[in-house]
Amino acid sequence: MILKRIKVLTPFQLITNVYIIQNRRTKETMVVDPGAEVDKIVEMLDILNARVKYIYLTHCHGDHIGGVSELQKRKGGKILIHRFDADGLTNSNISLTDYLGINASFEPDSRLNEGDLLHLGDIEFKVIHTPGHTKGGTCLYCKQESFLISGDTLFRGTWGRTDLPTGSLEDIMESITKKLLVLPDETIVYPGHGKATMIKEEKPIYLELKPRLD
Repeated sequence: MILKRIKVLTPFQLITNVYIIQNRRTKETMVVDPGAEVDKIVEMLDILNARVKYIYLTHCHGDHIGGVSELQKRKGGKILIHRFDADGLTNSNISLTDYLGINASFEPDSRLNEGDLLHLGDIEFKVIHTPGHTKGGTCLYCKQESFLISGDTLFRGTWGRTDLPTGSLEDIMESITKKLLVLPDETIVYPGHGKATMIKEEKPIYLELKPRLD
């Protein structure tokens, strides 16, 4: 398997992580959260000779969806998002696209549910519904490769904002403690912004109320 992180700069000067995941043998590829700078994403896809199967959205905020329409036009792939965030793709009051200076409004090709399974060849990914940052936020877990794409639910040393439309502090804490921290300790966490971390490194924040100091 190949996993690449591309840092893109959105019009609001937010740096967002885009992830490209590929089955090395079949070249089937998934792009996660193409928020901006589509040329940069396409350049990497071309280097990998990628066959884009999915464009996976962890949630509907503008800094994660700004490049979706252009990317699909150029490279194909089905747009996937949890059903509870699907409406946000056409509602700027939820996606915050107007506020962020992003022009993005489109319908997904498929609406996902908790526990849905996606495949790139023989590599399997499980959809974990993690409301809190948005009501339809999700994480994508690959047990075979021991990693989690966490979107804006779980970051290195902290959690996603809950003061935006459809957000909830109670929900995000429940999502993290009951759905993410139960994953194996060695699971690598790739967030929507910032550096990667591991489940075992984040547990003390939520289970022992100890701040992360590094």
